[in-house]
Amino acid sequence: MNFRPVLLVLALPMAALVWAADPPSFIDAARGPTPLAQSTEPPRLGNQVNDDIRQPRNYDKQPPVIPHRTDGYQIDRTFNKCLDCHARAKTAFSGAVPVSPTHYMDRSGKVLDQISSRRYFCNQCHVPQEAAARPFVGNSFKGLPGQAEPKP
Repeated sequence: MNFRPVLLVLALPMAALVWAADPPSFIDAARGPTPLAQSTEPPRLGNQVNDDIRQPRNYDKQPPVIPHRTDGYQIDRTFNKCLDCHARAKTAFSGAVPVSPTHYMDRSGKVLDQISSRRYFCNQCHVPQEAAARPFVGNSFKGLPGQAEPKP
């Protein structure tokens, strides 16, 4: 006896039930329970830390966070407000931390007279520190011994 027609007859109603069932609910940490097709109210921006105290890094090669406000800074292809204080020629006057020597190198390691174009847009790697920012997901990261532990 051939069981294929019988299996096909039984499988079709089962497939229809599975297809008609509600999809599993998905909660995105950034959106909450709001469905993707609906708009959400963005979270209110808190006050950025503005105390100019350098924070310890959580892992080797981590770009340092910016310990002051940067909203309103112009950083585009024609001007970089960060370099008003952090350019090597201006740090003696401003008292700011100078830009790392690695930012003055091109891809092949050649030292340049000005900031490398691939390091020019500071906010690609460096971000202002948010005082009360909560992580979207849990974090159990452990840095190397001797490095600061990440904040919960």
